[in-house]
Amino acid sequence: MDKKRSNPMEWLNQMVGEPYYFFHFLAFFSYFIVRSSASNVLSPQITQLLFYREIQAVLAFFMLIAYKMAREETWEAFIADTLFFGKIFLIALTLIMDYHLTLWYLVVFSVIYVLTQQPPYEELGSASKLTPLQLEALLTEGNTSRFWLVEFRASFSSSCRRASRCFPELSITYSNKNLSFGIVDLGLFPNAAEKFGISPGGSMGQLPTYILFENAIEVSRFPEFNFEATPTPPITKRLLAHHFELDRHLLEYVNGK
Repeated sequence: MDKKRSNPMEWLNQMVGEPYYFFHFLAFFSYFIVRSSASNVLSPQITQLLFYREIQAVLAFFMLIAYKMAREETWEAFIADTLFFGKIFLIALTLIMDYHLTLWYLVVFSVIYVLTQQPPYEELGSASKLTPLQLEALLTEGNTSRFWLVEFRASFSSSCRRASRCFPELSITYSNKNLSFGIVDLGLFPNAAEKFGISPGGSMGQLPTYILFENAIEVSRFPEFNFEATPTPPITKRLLAHHFELDRHLLEYVNGK
């Protein structure tokens, strides 16, 4: 992940204020209450086995978290993976105590999944939120940037939420008079998907989609139209900068080309 971190108090406020984080916190905290109560009714053999499994789960959990911390580029993706691993280990531990407890946690996590969603990164950086009509107007006006890199996203797509920090941070680094960044929310404007050749099918596998326009003409996009033929890698700033040659565009602007 990036060296630049958010303020810890920001994350604490978000954990309390966002239902997605708050309900997950309550679910995980409830395990400690259940665990302390279960010690009085479980046999010594089961209690000892559970203790060993808890140690193993904690060690494995922190190893996975350390690996993800080194690999993930955004906090949103890191937290999503952390919660996912935490659910797996918690459910595995409850199987040792009682399968009814396991079923209860499965129901709880299913309800959280249905009723809440992980909040995306809210900052825009140097990017602009656009409607499809505004985007068309900007692309066709001759006095705007030569290049427009546009992210088409939907807030209900988990892939979009995981990658929501990448595009704003890219815009801060690479935006200039020749290259502008825009964001179009296909959740608000679903009819725009067909116009720009985006297929937000059932799996939402083509979101987010990034399109680079030069003088109102599409010159590149990610993922490509044949994205189903090859799996789409996780969205990162490095991947987008390489795919759209953003360093070259920045150098051309600096050199006055």
